[in-house]
Amino acid sequence: MSKSKARGVATRLTQVGRDLGAAGVPVNPPVHRASTFVFPSLAALDEAWKTPFNGRLYGRNGTPTSTAFEAAIAEIEGGYGAVAASSGVAAIMAVFVAFVGQGEHALVPDSVYDIVRRCDTRMLKRMGIELSYYDPLVGKGIAELIRPNTKLIYLESPGSGTFEIQDVPAIVEVAKARGIRTAIDNTWATPLFFRPLELGVDAVVEAATKYIVGHSDAMLGVVATTQDAFMPVRAAVQDMGSCAGTEEVNLGLRGLRTLDARLVRHQASAIEVARWLSGQPVVRKVLYPALPGAPGHELWKRDFSGASGLMSFELPPLAEGALEAMVSGMSHFKLGYSWGGYESLILPVHTENRKVTPWTGGPLLRIHIGLEDVSDLIEDLQAGLGRLTLS
Repeated sequence: MSKSKARGVATRLTQVGRDLGAAGVPVNPPVHRASTFVFPSLAALDEAWKTPFNGRLYGRNGTPTSTAFEAAIAEIEGGYGAVAASSGVAAIMAVFVAFVGQGEHALVPDSVYDIVRRCDTRMLKRMGIELSYYDPLVGKGIAELIRPNTKLIYLESPGSGTFEIQDVPAIVEVAKARGIRTAIDNTWATPLFFRPLELGVDAVVEAATKYIVGHSDAMLGVVATTQDAFMPVRAAVQDMGSCAGTEEVNLGLRGLRTLDARLVRHQASAIEVARWLSGQPVVRKVLYPALPGAPGHELWKRDFSGASGLMSFELPPLAEGALEAMVSGMSHFKLGYSWGGYESLILPVHTENRKVTPWTGGPLLRIHIGLEDVSDLIEDLQAGLGRLTLS
C-alpha cells in the first residue's frame, strides 16, 4: 500500500489506504469477504507464513480490506503500524493484554471510560493483572505511584464524562525513564486534533465506532503503535480472536475520507453551544476543554490542534423527576450510548465509580453535538433547561 505524498491532512485522508499507482483501480478499495485463502502449493503456503499479516493468509489475520484500513490509520496517526479490532473495548483490552502480564500492575486514570473498570473487575483481575487508579491531573506526580511491577501507564485525555486534560508529555517522560509502556485513548480528539505518538506514547487507541466511522452504524476499534509495540498488540488481537469484520473496516475507510470535513462542523457547532451554555444561569460549569476558562483549557491549547463535539455540563441540585423532564422531552438530542455520529445525543454522566477523585459537583449531562443546524440544537437545549425544576 503506497503512502500519500500530500502534506495537508484533508488531502491525505482522501488518499491513505488506497493503491494509487495502478491504472484502472476503483476509487474505493474492494471489500474482500474471506475467511479462507487458498494456495497452489505447500511451498506457497509456507511462504505466506513469512508475512502472516499481509491480508492474504487467513481471515482472522486480516484481509486486503483490513490491511488497507490499518495502513491508512498508521499513516494518519504517524505510527509504525496499526491493528484493527472488533470494537473500541477490544482495542483497549488488547493493549492491556499486550503489555501487562500475570502478577503485573497498570496505572489507569480515575476519569477512564467506565467499561475499563468493568473489564478490570470481570476479566483482568482473573488474569492476575492489577489495576490501580490515579488522579488524571497528577502529571509528573505519577512517579510516586509506580511500583516495581508496573508495566503500563494508561491515559485518556480528555477523561470520559468529566473531560480532564492530562499532562501527557510529563507522564510519558516519567514512564520512559523507567522503561514503562504508555497507551492512550484518543477517541475524543482523533489523530487529526491530537498526536500522542509524536509525544512518545507507545500505543494509541481509537474507538473507530465513533468519529472515524462517523455514522453510528459499525463497531470498530484500532490501535496505532510504535515499531516495538506493534507485534505485542497484533498478537493480542489475534490471540483473543477480536479481529474486525470486513464490512466494519470498509465503513471505517469510508468514514476516514470525510473525517476532516465532519470534525470541522462538529467543532464549530460545539464551541458555539459551549459558549451559549456557559451563559445560562442554571448551568454551573461547562466541561469542554476548548472553551476558554474551562478546566484544562491551557493544556488543551498547548497539546491539541482542535476539539470534537463531545462535552458535559454541570447543573445545580434538581428536584425529583427534573432530569427526566428535561432529557425525555428533547427534540433533536436523542438518548443513546456512544457518540461521534452525525446525530446529537444526550445522557446523564455516572461518576459514582470513581475511586480516588470523587465527583463532588452537581448532576452532569453529557451531550454530543452532531451535524444539525446549531440554532436548532441551542433552541432544543434552551427548552430543555426551561423544563428543569431545582431542589
